[in-house]
Amino acid sequence: MKKVFFSLFLLGLCVQGSMAQNKGGQWEYLFNGKDLKGFTQLNGKAKYTVENGEIVGRTVMNTPNSFLATNQVFGDFIFEVDFKVNDNMNSGIQFRSEKKDANDHCKVDDKVPERVHGYQMEIDPSSRGWSGGIYDEARRGWLYSMENNPSAKTAFKNNQWNHYRIECIGNSIRTWVNGVACAHLIDDMTPKGFIALQVHAIRDKANEGEEIRWKNVRIQTKNLKPSPDDNVFVVNTLVNNVSSDEKRMGVRLLWDGKTTNGWRGANKDYFPSKTWYIENGTLNVMKGRNAESQNGGDILTDEQFSAFDLQFEFQLTDTANSGVKYFVTEKEKTNGSAIGLEYQVLDDDKHPDAKLGSIGNRTLASLYDLIPALKNGREKLPIGEWNRGRIVVYPDGRVEHWLNGWKVLEYQRGTQYFYALVARSKFAKYPNFGMAPKGHILLQEHGTHVAYRSIKIRELK
Repeated sequence: MKKVFFSLFLLGLCVQGSMAQNKGGQWEYLFNGKDLKGFTQLNGKAKYTVENGEIVGRTVMNTPNSFLATNQVFGDFIFEVDFKVNDNMNSGIQFRSEKKDANDHCKVDDKVPERVHGYQMEIDPSSRGWSGGIYDEARRGWLYSMENNPSAKTAFKNNQWNHYRIECIGNSIRTWVNGVACAHLIDDMTPKGFIALQVHAIRDKANEGEEIRWKNVRIQTKNLKPSPDDNVFVVNTLVNNVSSDEKRMGVRLLWDGKTTNGWRGANKDYFPSKTWYIENGTLNVMKGRNAESQNGGDILTDEQFSAFDLQFEFQLTDTANSGVKYFVTEKEKTNGSAIGLEYQVLDDDKHPDAKLGSIGNRTLASLYDLIPALKNGREKLPIGEWNRGRIVVYPDGRVEHWLNGWKVLEYQRGTQYFYALVARSKFAKYPNFGMAPKGHILLQEHGTHVAYRSIKIRELK
């Protein structure tokens, strides 16, 4: 009798503890452990079954990506799920997702009449290690790759049950893998949508029948409390916006999106407003004679910087040429563009500069005339779309160039390799080129129309 009483007492404590744990929001289980009630399969013909209280998805040849989608749609929520996946598979968790006809941003696939599109938390058992990243299925592609947070790449465990958590609260989207903070995205394209379990399409018959298993599929939609701050790098797609988490980590706008405050012409004490203009939250350089700094000149920051993380968006026009320079000191007093290390901004397909220089070191996102950007073709967006550039200069002299979430080159100032590159470049005649301890950040005027926005910086120590 004492044992029974003690067992009931422990059970009571467990129930009370569970209620206390869920006080911030009550969990609702989306999968009843018996059947697929509440779900609808979309897109492809992969096989979904229920076995031993788990949802099992199996790959099938000659069918596109398949999604087991909730019939309900969700806006703000906290979602958790456990899963185990075959090593050779790729999968993901769709959220705030829709079908093709609900959003004209979707990339249409005529073979799939109702193409699923929207945010996806990546499941990636491969050596790439991008589990926990955020992909925009059938729409914009990668929004947050795990190259932005490489220390979290090891959170995923092969051949084991993994635990995923997604928090969508307002325009803040955060992910965790096995308790490790992975991605933090600020984005407002889709405020609500269904949640879906993906079985990826396969191309090799040998991969048919591979499986992924899900269990403990649950969600909170009320009294949501975000997890504590994690200092994960934030990708923010909102125009000229700095989120509260970015501000906490020291990020600020370098251009306010409205005025010319903080900027002036290179080698000038005024802003060249006849060449540069502001329109609808964008900073534009006019089309001119397609020559370097001959229509009004470059613009640069009043401030100077040494170690920093610079983010910016740019929109190319046909045959466009511009650049973002850093460590600009203005001491060279050139007739053309001011001298500095340059992140090349270029229409690679049509501007002749892409074929000059050496081994492509004058192409988009390259360190101009020194190091080519190693692009795989997926980073580049069509002319007219907004690209995301990023330059990271670490206190120890390491430098990285990023394009649309992909790191495309890295180098270190002050090494023998760096000096050798300068010695064979057009900058060899400038003493100590690229080695200033600090300098201005510059936007180049090169006689073609290019627009910039969302220019922000975080100084590094």
